[in-house]
Amino acid sequence: MNFRNLVGVLLVVVASWAHAAPLGSPTQPVVSVGRIERLDNVRSRFIEARPIDVWLPGDYSPLKRYAVLYMHDGQGLFDASRTWNKQAWNVHLALSKLIQEGKVQDTIVVGIPNGGKHRYSEYYPNKYLELAPPDVRVDYVHRAQLEKPLADAYLRFLVEELKPVIDQRYATRPEPAGTFVMGSSMGGMISIYAVCEYPQVFGGAAGLSTHWVGRPSRWGPPEQLQNASLPLAAFNYLQRHLPRANTHRLYMDHGTNGLDAIYGIHQAVVDEIGREMGYDSAHWQSRIFEGTGHSETDWAARVEIPLAFLLGKP
Repeated sequence: MNFRNLVGVLLVVVASWAHAAPLGSPTQPVVSVGRIERLDNVRSRFIEARPIDVWLPGDYSPLKRYAVLYMHDGQGLFDASRTWNKQAWNVHLALSKLIQEGKVQDTIVVGIPNGGKHRYSEYYPNKYLELAPPDVRVDYVHRAQLEKPLADAYLRFLVEELKPVIDQRYATRPEPAGTFVMGSSMGGMISIYAVCEYPQVFGGAAGLSTHWVGRPSRWGPPEQLQNASLPLAAFNYLQRHLPRANTHRLYMDHGTNGLDAIYGIHQAVVDEIGREMGYDSAHWQSRIFEGTGHSETDWAARVEIPLAFLLGKP
């Protein structure tokens, strides 16, 4: 392994441990475009309470109706000064630009912080694990999920608890054509799973640098994360549960550096599943970004692309 790749691996491992920080940013993010309203300590019957950050466009008005984009790993979306690595998606800047250019629907963003030490619990799909070999499943639940598989519970929080609050408080379009979900890495995994489990709720999903390997990066360098059992379980699930072709919008991508360098072979299988189901290019987009890696800076540089794909005006 050369020096550049070694540095990339070390950064990914640090990032994995950094995700175990307390839930949410300690203070509300500050943005230069639009505004953020923080819903403090949103409680749930299913998962640990956490703050929720809602970004509203600068011209937000209750007289209009807005699509809603639910985004995972909410700590890193808006304000780099509040993040562990001083990086952020800057999704508000990209989305505001697209709205002003008339390329997407009027949209608000709901940022949901990850579960800290339970991030892999909340983001790795329960029903993928059900299709894995028993020894692999037991090991993953013990080592990665700390004995708490919570992905189904997390999605129940989104659908049954958080979404009703957002729809009541803001001028939303609550139907699937106005409801979307997006994330990166493990957040990409739970996003694709969300649209499979709740196709009647979400009209589309985007997974950037989708972590199909499933295994935590702290378990070793990228080449040691390659194990066929978890990706195969994901593929088997998707073959059975992806929404019917061309009824939803699905976006996935990956880079070619660091951790992203191992995703290509898995994404190629997922894309083949989509093709066999009959998805067309208007409803399925898969892209490769040469020379990019696995960080908020990488995702920020291309976030306009999935935003335009998901939120483009009907």
